[in-house]
Amino acid sequence: MEQVVKHIVLAKFKEGVTEAEIQKLISDYADLRNHIKQIKSFEWGTDVSIENLNQGFTHIFETTFQTLEDRSSYVADPAHVKFGSELLPALEKVIGIDYVPNREP
Repeated sequence: MEQVVKHIVLAKFKEGVTEAEIQKLISDYADLRNHIKQIKSFEWGTDVSIENLNQGFTHIFETTFQTLEDRSSYVADPAHVKFGSELLPALEKVIGIDYVPNREP
């Protein structure tokens, strides 16, 4: 089975950030895959849970890499750093987690 690394970001946008601004940030986030070769895939979505455990987080972003080294290159890439400087001011709260999926118990 192929090993991958998942980079998960949970985001809660600040009150007052418009839907158009959020959509622009999402588009810019997705566009990173056109500039950073280490990105294997990118997906995003909004919370649809019925458990009410989201703690205000509304958006989730998942970027997949082949290796931990690829993830580290992504984090340091100037395009990612520039995007982060645009995204972070729009967020009230953010959680970032990287993990290697384990399919065994």
